[in-house]
Amino acid sequence: HGALVTSPGMNRPPDMRKLLQQAQEMQAQVSRAQEELAQQTFEASAGGGAVTATVTGDGKLVSVAFGDPEVLVPDDAELVGDLVVAAVNQALEAAQAATMEAMGGAAGLDLGGLGGLLGG
Repeated sequence: HGALVTSPGMNRPPDMRKLLQQAQEMQAQVSRAQEELAQQTFEASAGGGAVTATVTGDGKLVSVAFGDPEVLVPDDAELVGDLVVAAVNQALEAAQAATMEAMGGAAGLDLGGLGGLLGG
């Protein structure tokens, strides 16, 4: 006595090699998606197109353009600053949304409505 008798297939542990391989494949897909996103740019504007900001998928500000020179009135520098901040934030939100979508797809996950809960 003392020996445990189990029939084949019952309580079989998962194949760790297979799980590790799947995890490595998922990690490679996520890395590829991150690299692709870093190459993409996302643009948003504020003030009816008065200020346009462009960011990369990895959150770097690439450019700020002023579509309406009238916005650059020296006595309203605060407004210009607010428009720049709004445009940059909108562009970053677009990049973040694309990142959440890509990461969910790369990982084989459907994040559904959770994407917005994770900081969006």
